[in-house]
Amino acid sequence: MIVAVGVALVLGVAVGYGIFRFVEHRRARTDPAPQAQVPLADGESDVSGSLREAVEHLEIGVLVVDGVGQVGYRNAAARSFRGTHVGVLLDDHVADVVADSRRAGTAVAVVELHGPPKLWLEISAHSVPSGGAVVSIRDVSERVRTDNMRSDFVTNISHELKTPVGAVAVLAEALIDELDPAVVTRLSDHLVEEAHRAVRTIDDLLKLSEIESTRPGDQVVDLAAVVESAVARGRVVDGGRGVEITPLDMPEGLQLRGDERQLVSAVGNLVENAVKYSHAGDVVQVRVRVDDSAIEVMVADQGIGIPTRDLDRVFERFYRVDRARSRETGGTGLGLAIVRHVATNHGGEVLVSSQEGEGSTFVLRLPATRLVAPGNPARSKMHEEQQHRE
Repeated sequence: MIVAVGVALVLGVAVGYGIFRFVEHRRARTDPAPQAQVPLADGESDVSGSLREAVEHLEIGVLVVDGVGQVGYRNAAARSFRGTHVGVLLDDHVADVVADSRRAGTAVAVVELHGPPKLWLEISAHSVPSGGAVVSIRDVSERVRTDNMRSDFVTNISHELKTPVGAVAVLAEALIDELDPAVVTRLSDHLVEEAHRAVRTIDDLLKLSEIESTRPGDQVVDLAAVVESAVARGRVVDGGRGVEITPLDMPEGLQLRGDERQLVSAVGNLVENAVKYSHAGDVVQVRVRVDDSAIEVMVADQGIGIPTRDLDRVFERFYRVDRARSRETGGTGLGLAIVRHVATNHGGEVLVSSQEGEGSTFVLRLPATRLVAPGNPARSKMHEEQQHRE
């Protein structure tokens, strides 16, 4: 992808320069002084029209600026900014970069525009002998977001692992000279707990990495078995607090095509979260609904709920609504990120609605084209067409 973008950028600059030379040539032809006509070499032709057409179809913006800073040409991508608030700001930044290029020959700047939507644009200017410049404008928003996400990820994982590993070191040191059996037992229990916390974080990271980097399998999955497995995991997490987990509206023999391990992980994480953030004696409901457009697995609880300000961020890696409660329950902050990636891998989505203090409802929604209907060739054909499009 980087090579492709580089080729596109070089092509844009080269073609833009060709157009610039063409504009200069046209201006020269308007000069009243006689112009010598140079015959074309064998195989040579006027390619100005082809150059312009090529530049018009580039995804990057290309501008040709003359020696006094006036824009003589903009391609379609660059014209798309005209008449907008972003375009006004962009023109100012282009002027600054062009000025820098006159001194250094080439100048590059990444400009952050707050939008909405928020954009990062890379402006690159290359001066030409006549005093003008060829400017390219490339949207690098996705690259910047990826870099920011990578930086945040490194910071977060360092913090998440530093806490339990640091606790293990402190507890181990305390055990060295401790002789009281009761204290040794208590410290040992804490040591094991922190070690398991670090292992859970690493396991979830590996699971998330695997889900992100692989396509889902194409197995025939029994959805009832997936829900049953998730309910069993939730009851283990409950640990006898008395949270009731109730599967409802489970259709008989419901099967779909997908990756069984990923689906078990996703539904299991939703049920575990619902149990962890419920009060003793609360009810967690797991429902399945199927219609012509989607297969939905809904997990609803009566727990602490999620503040409105946090709803858009709950699927981020390591994001926790209540960090103190997460430490208490042993959460890694990766469960909902895993659910989101599983949904995306299967062509679906995960939705959330919540009221703080009244509970939350999560819905794993998958396309109905993944449904397997025994003896229904039309459904099988629909599934095959969906897989082909993916």
